[in-house]
Amino acid sequence: MLRFIPFGALIGLILTALFILVAITAQRIAPYGLGDIVGGVWEPMSAKFPFGTDNLGRDLLSRMIYGAQTTIMIAVLATLLSFSLGSILGFTAAVVGGWIDMLMSRFVDLLMAIPTLIFGLVVLSVLPSTLATLIIVMGVLDSTRVYRLSRAVAVDLNVMDFVEAAKLRGEGKWWVIFAEILPNALSPLLSEFGLRLIYAVLFLSALSFLGLGVQPPAADWGGMVKENKDGIVFGIPAALIPAAAIVALGISVNLVADWVLNRTTDLRGGRGNA
Repeated sequence: MLRFIPFGALIGLILTALFILVAITAQRIAPYGLGDIVGGVWEPMSAKFPFGTDNLGRDLLSRMIYGAQTTIMIAVLATLLSFSLGSILGFTAAVVGGWIDMLMSRFVDLLMAIPTLIFGLVVLSVLPSTLATLIIVMGVLDSTRVYRLSRAVAVDLNVMDFVEAAKLRGEGKWWVIFAEILPNALSPLLSEFGLRLIYAVLFLSALSFLGLGVQPPAADWGGMVKENKDGIVFGIPAALIPAAAIVALGISVNLVADWVLNRTTDLRGGRGNA
């Protein structure tokens, strides 16, 4: 089976699976505790500390492992929320139409007119700093992009013959949305899911870097960049390691998303299973 997977997609699958495995097993594989001070400040890489230590003398490898768990968990949950909310509302607006479609679309246009990062900073500055709040704010803000895509796809599908046939059979709007439109909209949505997931990782990292994301003593990759950024001046790579992890995760997920999109498009287009 592996021989049918392009090399780039295979690399993406391996890296993505590795990141997910690390996130799931973080408590078991981390050499030290999340906040344990085990050495001096910014010690170099060694056999004891493969990534060195951070600005407080904590093991950077352990912090990276716990940071992977926090970063991936929040990004996945926020992306699932954004897709659940955005796709359902987008499909509903396209199928129902009329003034409901107009009101929902104009409201989404209003939200999209405000820079997402600024909007997120304002909202998070007045709400409690909890993981649940962070996930909800990220999911709701990102759902506007999913809404626009879902509505655009659903508008085209809503005039197809198979949808018209379902309406003539007397099927309700929910049946049309979930049984007719959703299965045929999965291809672009799957591709967009990968992009939105990486956007969530970058958004979370930016919020944490600015102090309104994951709060200490919890660790995430964006917050680790902030904690160790002063070491760059002295040639200490402690801030570059979490930054490189963000880049690696983004590339690997995008490689998988592109392959899934091409695969589903080929299958739906009847061009074979290879």
